[in-house]
Amino acid sequence: MPIVIVVVGILMALSLLYFDRYLDDYQPKGIFQFVFSGSVESARIVLSTIAGAMIGVAGTVFSITLVALSLATSQFGSRLIRNFMHNRLNQIVLGTYISMFAYCLIILNTIENSDQFSFIPYFSILFAILATIVNIILLIFFIHNISVSIQANQVISNVYKSLASNITELFPERLGEDDPEKESVDVASLLKDYPYQQDIKFKDNGYLQYVNAESMLKDAIDQDRVFQIDHKPGDYLVQDLVIGHIYAKEPLEEDMSEKMQQYFISGEVRTALQDSEFSIHQMVEIASRALSPGINDPYTAIACIDNLTSIFSYLATVKFPSKFRYDEEGDLRVITEPVTYKKMLNTAFNQIRQYSDKVPIVIIHLMQSLTVIRKFTKHSSQIEAITRHAEMLLRAAEKSFMEQNDLDDLKQRGKTVLPK
Repeated sequence: MPIVIVVVGILMALSLLYFDRYLDDYQPKGIFQFVFSGSVESARIVLSTIAGAMIGVAGTVFSITLVALSLATSQFGSRLIRNFMHNRLNQIVLGTYISMFAYCLIILNTIENSDQFSFIPYFSILFAILATIVNIILLIFFIHNISVSIQANQVISNVYKSLASNITELFPERLGEDDPEKESVDVASLLKDYPYQQDIKFKDNGYLQYVNAESMLKDAIDQDRVFQIDHKPGDYLVQDLVIGHIYAKEPLEEDMSEKMQQYFISGEVRTALQDSEFSIHQMVEIASRALSPGINDPYTAIACIDNLTSIFSYLATVKFPSKFRYDEEGDLRVITEPVTYKKMLNTAFNQIRQYSDKVPIVIIHLMQSLTVIRKFTKHSSQIEAITRHAEMLLRAAEKSFMEQNDLDDLKQRGKTVLPK
């Protein structure tokens, strides 16, 4: 974005210079004499002043941004830096000031004053003055935005929006009557017609970011084979690790494992493209850091728990994809590593519980959160997962709570999710 703005500034300078050349004989008259620069020297002073101010303010903006990033890193974690760098206003401000500096340099270089020829780009200078006023206003918005963006509630809100959008996109379908985690399939019986097997080895080191399941299913149907993938997006894979198997009715080519790499995209970092736990990890990281002795901010952790409660209340009502993919005839073609409600609940609440074992207010709020989520659950597997977490909270409280009233409060809040 900043580079695009700088390019736009350079193109604007060239366009206005062409316009000024076209109106070479124009002379300001009347009130316009107070608007346009009157002499070559004054034109140079105006542009030099603007250029110096713009590059100076650009340095200030860089400094403010780095300070904000430093504060955000220490309080929320370095993985959230990209959220600040992707802020559109920050990019616009940085690009605008650098663009204005480049614009002034180009215009300043065209001013001429000699015995044979004199050229003052009136309209280009006027645009520079107006743009400077706009930049001053933009600086005010930038300072306000950067001060708001490092507040804990705003950071949590931004992560929640990203998490909610990701979860809604990955799990758009509402839940039916079947229990998605109680699916029972005799895989060995289905694979008995595919006697030939070959391992799928991963070719790189890195995080699995994307699996092209649609193309994999299509090729499995065309080749009359079954593909089994034992890892999901978000897993870290090492070179030559066996990540799955190919089952076929006829002997397989030796390079089949290499051909299977076309279905996978890996990288050095995790992404939210297919990784349903990526944004949950960000929320958990904020809560865990808030509960650390160096920060000791339980209310930030509570805000994270509240947002996770909203997410898991929604997840309790949606359909999780099956680990089995079939063709139109009902034949098994692809077996994947499933994303389950239980695994996602563990990702969200295990670490927060571990960090809050000596913070009663957070433990009690976690129990209250599970009580709210329980109201939306419909299937036994989900209820079992929630009950298990409630039991772990109770055991942690019995070991760490110093006040009996706090323990009684926890039991009272968790009476609907704890075993009778």
